[in-house]
Amino acid sequence: MNKASVVKSGAARAIPVSQIHEEWLGERRKGIGGSDAGAILGLNPYKSAYTLWGEKIGMIPDEVPDNEAMRLGRDMEQYVAERFTEATGKKVQRSGYSFESTANPFMRANVDRFLASENAGLECKTANALTHTDYEGGDIPPSYYAQCYHYMAVTGAAAWYIAILVMGKGFYWHKIERDEAEIEALISAEKDFWQLVQDRKPPALDGSDSTKESLMWRDEPLEPEDVVRDMEDLADLLEKRAKLDTEEKALKELKAICDNQIRDAMGAYTKGKYENYSVTYKPRVTVTVNKRKLEQEFPEAWEECTSESPSRPLLIKKLKPKKERKTA
Repeated sequence: MNKASVVKSGAARAIPVSQIHEEWLGERRKGIGGSDAGAILGLNPYKSAYTLWGEKIGMIPDEVPDNEAMRLGRDMEQYVAERFTEATGKKVQRSGYSFESTANPFMRANVDRFLASENAGLECKTANALTHTDYEGGDIPPSYYAQCYHYMAVTGAAAWYIAILVMGKGFYWHKIERDEAEIEALISAEKDFWQLVQDRKPPALDGSDSTKESLMWRDEPLEPEDVVRDMEDLADLLEKRAKLDTEEKALKELKAICDNQIRDAMGAYTKGKYENYSVTYKPRVTVTVNKRKLEQEFPEAWEECTSESPSRPLLIKKLKPKKERKTA
């Protein structure tokens, strides 16, 4: 598979990949790429659909500062591709193009590699050795699956391979066959999401840290502290939250009772097991730091070992009703 075969099939048109970072960012905002698919489906643990939507409409900055992991992924891409060829005997080639779906032009694909002798592509990944994903056992993060199906949807490929180098641990590869039902479901979800972008209407909020961070740091000036928002329109939501808070406290109390009953039953035992449950009850010493003493007696060490990070905590409390003053 190559650029010519993709274009000839009518599945997509080829666009030269820009070498200018600002132009590349601009193009990314004009459509949905493979790495966006997981967020749209709620499968990306690091980015929510709301965050992605905010990036696409320009409300949330989408340029992530480069870091060592990102650079490693770029630098190791060719090595991962070579390891794939070594492991499978299948030759691969760069495309040098971004592909735009003919049927759904908002769907884009920046392909790592195409296979020379198959109607398929290759996605190259690197992972930290501390990853909990069992790549050797066949596990693949759901967001990676979504990315590969997205590429098949855009290019018309019959399959997609994914190769993962787990640093210092091992090299693994898997083949994902084309599944029309999965692809149609993905296209439908991406259509719905892109319509929200066009309408500048946000998707439903979830409880992820990604959404929380995006809501806290939207590109909008803060009102002066003496300007107070009237929350009457949110009365039902505040009452709902208060009810959930009460239920949460009750559940925590029930859980604490269960834990104490288990502690009582464990007695002098430090380990316990039942079917798929494992219990440990070992003594240990926890080291804590007296922050105030450290700051006061060792200010230089405090200065060197601490850092500031911006935050915007949401604090909600139910106030007691004011007592009416008695008048004579």
